[in-house]
Amino acid sequence: MRKVERSPRSILRMDQTELSIFMRRYGIGLVMLGMIVLLAVISPTFRKPSNVISILLQISINGILALGMVFVITAGGIDLSIGSMLALTSVIVGAVLNSTGSIALACILAVSATTFFGLINGLLVAKFKMFPFVVTLATQLVIRGVAYIISGGYSASLANADFKNIGNGKVFGTIPIPVIILFAVAILAFIIMHWTVFGRYIYAVGGNINSAVASGVNVFWTRTFSFVIMGFCAGVAGVIMTSRISAAQPNIGVGYETDAIAACVIGGTSFSGGIATIPGTMFGIVIIGLIYNGMNLVGINSYWQTITKGLLIIGAVMLDMFMNKRK
Repeated sequence: MRKVERSPRSILRMDQTELSIFMRRYGIGLVMLGMIVLLAVISPTFRKPSNVISILLQISINGILALGMVFVITAGGIDLSIGSMLALTSVIVGAVLNSTGSIALACILAVSATTFFGLINGLLVAKFKMFPFVVTLATQLVIRGVAYIISGGYSASLANADFKNIGNGKVFGTIPIPVIILFAVAILAFIIMHWTVFGRYIYAVGGNINSAVASGVNVFWTRTFSFVIMGFCAGVAGVIMTSRISAAQPNIGVGYETDAIAACVIGGTSFSGGIATIPGTMFGIVIIGLIYNGMNLVGINSYWQTITKGLLIIGAVMLDMFMNKRK
């Protein structure tokens, strides 16, 4: 058989394509590994097991929110109302817990409320074809207002020791319960996104909605349930946050949607939809935690943390645009 010779230009193009695929799959992991090595060299305190546990505890709430957000963004949407959902969860838990003393009832009602608002967001976006940014910006105000109405604008302390254990307890005296919840949610999200028909529908709708419709995908319920999942995750995160601060506060959760979106984008989730992985999102969550922890350890002002996070988002979006353009 005749051997086909490849020109240097075609070989170079192939090498660039392979490098692009490699960086998309493993680049974020390499970045995280590089940050860990750098911080371990700069600060001996970073290497302590107690600091590692502290980082995981710090990212647990944002991590659960980001795992919900990845469904919404991958399906072509965005949710700005999750910070208000945290506040709503907090005041419902406080009201029910202080009046009935039932932890189960308080948590179920709170998570059900945020899941319901997630359903409302999804219906407005999927049924009426409204822009997700506008819808969730509006419901952000509505939900925050409901939280203030329920609480009367006041915070309430929670003295239930068993409830405090949700956010502050440890398993085997070492692993915080919120960290276990985070990894449980991550495993469940991975199964849904990568091993189920619904997960494939999420990718299809976000990647090309017209092709998804032509393929028989139920776009309406796919987009709706992506917001429902986000609402559920916000409720779970809100329960953990309320337990950690041992108080029901209507003003918590401000800016948490930014951290969740940042973790998704840094982890490789495309704003244009259709591209995301749960492991990548987890890497993005850890990277944000490393930024906060590392800057605190080396004594950098917290204002610079916000600037750094913003620059990372810009860089991640630009990289995503570049990769999509090449593709």
